[in-house]
Amino acid sequence: MEPVELRTPRLILRAPTSADVDAITEACQDPEIPRWTTVPSPYARTDAADFVRLIGEWWADGSQAVWAMYADELLVGAIGLHHITDHPTGGDAELGYWVAAPARGNGYITEAARAVIEWGFAELGLARLTWRAVVGNVPSARSARGLGFRFEGTQRRFLTSPRGRDDGWLAGLLRTDDRAPVAWPIDLG
Repeated sequence: MEPVELRTPRLILRAPTSADVDAITEACQDPEIPRWTTVPSPYARTDAADFVRLIGEWWADGSQAVWAMYADELLVGAIGLHHITDHPTGGDAELGYWVAAPARGNGYITEAARAVIEWGFAELGLARLTWRAVVGNVPSARSARGLGFRFEGTQRRFLTSPRGRDDGWLAGLLRTDDRAPVAWPIDLG
């Protein structure tokens, strides 16, 4: 699959290139990113270069579609559809994202995710998206709930990262869901 550029009113989403390695490296110095994701810590420039290379491979083999998010030509985060599967009744993928510290609180994830979700359902024919996060990642959960994901439970010691195993929250969004936020049975403040 060839990389696709997506545009929203404030953002350009595109596959990162080697020109983005320094900006990705800088963003991933924020300890909140590896705290809640599988991003390595400490994060080196070689990690960013490997990430950019892998994104190219994932697009080429159709296993993942990952974009860097830009506002006014500045990297503000990354978002992707991971573990894309195909099935005659519609495929599945997992929505994942992170936001650079200076860009938080601007609604970029919700804006970018709406475009990515629409693209996944319309262009890839996905039937379901999954969202997972380490228990306690309230900002990510708020975004997922705002996108219409339905809370499906807590999985014990399910999420793995370089730091070990964490309990994880799980939510799902079906192509047929209306995408209106619904109440979740966990405290999101």
